[in-house]
Amino acid sequence: MLLKSILAKPLAKIIAARIKKHAKNAISDQQKIMHYLISNATTTEFGTDHHFVDITSHKEFDLHIPIRDYENLKPYIEKIKNGGSNILWKGKPAYFAKTSGTTSGIKYIPITKESMPAHIAAARNALMCYIAETNNAHFTDGSMIFLSGSPILDNINGIRTGRLSGIVNHHIPSYLKANQQPSFDTNCIEDWETKLDAIVTETKHKNMTLISGIPPWMQMYIDKLIEVTKKQPKELFPNLSVIVHGGVNFEPYKAKLFETLGFAPDTIETFPASEGFFAFQDSQKNEGLLLNTWSGMFFEFVPAQEIFDETPTRLTLVDVELNVNYALIVSSNAGLWAYNIGDTVKFVSLNPFRIVVTGRIKHFISAFGEHVISEEVEYALMHAAKLFHTRIIEFTVAPVIANENDKSYHEWFVEFEEIPNSLQEFSLVVDQALRTKNIYYNDLVEGNILQPLVIRPMQKNAFINYMKSIGKLGGQNKVPRLSNDRKIADDLRPFIY
Repeated sequence: MLLKSILAKPLAKIIAARIKKHAKNAISDQQKIMHYLISNATTTEFGTDHHFVDITSHKEFDLHIPIRDYENLKPYIEKIKNGGSNILWKGKPAYFAKTSGTTSGIKYIPITKESMPAHIAAARNALMCYIAETNNAHFTDGSMIFLSGSPILDNINGIRTGRLSGIVNHHIPSYLKANQQPSFDTNCIEDWETKLDAIVTETKHKNMTLISGIPPWMQMYIDKLIEVTKKQPKELFPNLSVIVHGGVNFEPYKAKLFETLGFAPDTIETFPASEGFFAFQDSQKNEGLLLNTWSGMFFEFVPAQEIFDETPTRLTLVDVELNVNYALIVSSNAGLWAYNIGDTVKFVSLNPFRIVVTGRIKHFISAFGEHVISEEVEYALMHAAKLFHTRIIEFTVAPVIANENDKSYHEWFVEFEEIPNSLQEFSLVVDQALRTKNIYYNDLVEGNILQPLVIRPMQKNAFINYMKSIGKLGGQNKVPRLSNDRKIADDLRPFIY
């Protein structure tokens, strides 16, 4: 055991104890943060426009600050981009995090000097809670992959601009810098396949102890590693013990990734976004992610079915319930105000407040009034895969609206590791599982409005090739699991098996 891992254990105990204290004070902390945000932004342009001076309670907060998406916030963002100061928050942002929006094109999310530390602290807290609970600090002595977008940043009127992961790359604590993989130069490579080759070359001889990234990227990395070295990961990285993941539900990827690795490392789930680091897994024993309630973000929760209403119900932690799907609304010291981040969550614990991410507001199918969400399709597919002893590589689902003489249905594009012997039987099991999860879908099938779903088996690497064809292979890009239209589905048809 080296000095770093020796020192990590007592530090982890201290930080974990501090986090438990924060978790117990979540409701009072959230109340304080709401007042802190209002008082610090009263004289900004946004604060003046929305009469912050009159806000003293959550009720007044809701009355004065409507829920908004990026399009509604964009006029203020444009003023900042054009050199404006004191627009959404005091002074100017330290950074703009660039994200690709489906309806807004490129989004520029502000990150301030007050909000940036929370991104770093939350990632650290996830690791420290893991060490405190498991007593495994050995991974801190080895090499760790932190894949990021290019750390080369643009400049917009003095505001450094780039992908969040590239920005975070500049703030990795010094005690982790020596462990960080890949190199700065490799992280600057834009082309994903070139970058992946370089990462494998740099890391194949390292004492890799931790891998961090979104699951599809990790799978591609491990596959490429085996292809290049002709060796198994367990042989290459005997001390690999931790995987940190986020961005998409891990379950559909878990079995395949662990099989490829040849063993099952511990996993730590995180919930980061350009808008904030919202939650992280604080325990290997309990379900869900601990909501980050003490780090400059004020959370509201809207019942998912109301999110498009003119005056939806806006709840604080005081009023949330278990196992209800909520749209997550965030106000923060980055200058976001009642911002709909587009994710839905549900609480699996109220003491402390732990959540699971259930999907994206825009990623659903309700072409026929069924409102099927990601959580439901993932459950149905994983249930069938387990019964049929097969593994799912990737998938997406879209509606088919038939003509007058046919019935409509849901079309599932699924890349299997091995196609089931009876795809028809597999499809029926998936359909039945979905019907048990969604009563509206069940009623539509029973009422002969929809026919049972149809599964299209996909070619090997179909989704990788599709993402490559649209210039979105690798990095933090991922295939939407559900679409309410046919755009992705129609583009995928050439890749059907």
